[in-house]
Amino acid sequence: MKTLLIYFITIVLSNTVGAISGMGGGVIIKPVLDFIGLHSLSAIAFYSSTAVFTMSISSTYKQLKDGIQIDFSRALAISMGSLLGGVLGDSLLNRLLEFFKSDNQVQIIQNVLMILTLLIVLFYNQWGQKKLALSSKWLYLIIGLFLGILSTFLGIGGGPINVAALIFFFGMDIKMATVYSIVTIFFSQIAKLSSVGLSVGFYSYDLSILWAVIPAALLGGWLGGLLSSRMTEVQVKKLYSLIVLLVLLINIYNLYAAIG
Repeated sequence: MKTLLIYFITIVLSNTVGAISGMGGGVIIKPVLDFIGLHSLSAIAFYSSTAVFTMSISSTYKQLKDGIQIDFSRALAISMGSLLGGVLGDSLLNRLLEFFKSDNQVQIIQNVLMILTLLIVLFYNQWGQKKLALSSKWLYLIIGLFLGILSTFLGIGGGPINVAALIFFFGMDIKMATVYSIVTIFFSQIAKLSSVGLSVGFYSYDLSILWAVIPAALLGGWLGGLLSSRMTEVQVKKLYSLIVLLVLLINIYNLYAAIG
């Protein structure tokens, strides 16, 4: 019961800010659950993906209901790339787990990549001005592929990487980037969960944890969508930077603990 409560609170809070900022919650859930250390690396990745996938449905529905306009041809292009990238990223994670035969070694690799990625994202969000404003559907597909690989391998569902990439490559404002990021997350996590179902199967994990994960993810996604519609772009940008900094510190600590 204590474990369910810890997971519920963590996922509600993470998915609320994740839906507002377009990070998807996984960027917070993954390192926090790593820090708590109640389950294996693969189990945490599964619970995180389930939470992020559920949140993406709840948040997208709320945003569309509130009148957010989405160019579905662009959303489809980046999502198809993300779907394929999700399959490749999950395959890469499983191969590394088999190769090292140790969660600790793979966690160190994930933490190092996360820290480097978050530093780039934080500096760009604070001081970066350049935007490419690309429009080719093929580029949406290619960028989606890259984002899908990275986010699924890291077990974060997309997070700050998606938002920063959408702003830089396609010239979106941060609020529109968060919407497309959540749509992309939906497809990358379909790939992740399908891969789990077809390989090790869902019953290799403690599914009772989902009694906390799924309701918390739905609630967090709905709250995030509600708050996002009431916040200004400046407020979203400030929250985004704050969460990136917080997650960066958590990952630095987790890396220190894994090495030590």
